[in-house]
Amino acid sequence: MDVRKTVFTKEIITADEMGVACDPITRVAAMAVVKNPFAGNAQTDLTALFDISAQLGKSLTQELVIMLEGRALCYGKAALVGASGAMEHGAAVLHPALGKPVRAAVGGGASLMPSNHKVGALGASIDLPLGHKDEAWSFDHIDTMTICVPDAPRTDEILLCIGLSDGTRAHPRVGKGPSGA
Repeated sequence: MDVRKTVFTKEIITADEMGVACDPITRVAAMAVVKNPFAGNAQTDLTALFDISAQLGKSLTQELVIMLEGRALCYGKAALVGASGAMEHGAAVLHPALGKPVRAAVGGGASLMPSNHKVGALGASIDLPLGHKDEAWSFDHIDTMTICVPDAPRTDEILLCIGLSDGTRAHPRVGKGPSGA
């Protein structure tokens, strides 16, 4: 696994978009810029990407849990694939193996982990979705962090992102939906 750099970000939200104060909400994200071993090559066996995400999932999430002082309530994941890669490379780093180490680090995870992946240019942003780790139908916990690394992903890289939050959006008013909504 060839990691060029790792970037961590922490947001503390103290007011909503209208400027109305709220209890502090902390959102954190880890972004690892990883060499894509399949950039420029058609490949059917993507197992190497599964292994990369399992390793990074454990170490990055442990760091995020520390940043949140153990209060991880929401989680999410995203991948931004450089232009010589394929969208399926993003899916490969997100889905088969990333969830297990993240769930172990946050102490729960009955809900599916929201995810997003796309192919993008250098400096592109990606929306990292967040949702409650144990209550999938808690609409108030559905949130998004828009993140980027200005010098990534290069055409032969993948930007793997994991996000956690300790609360809802600021002043949520949507509530909890029925299990069939």
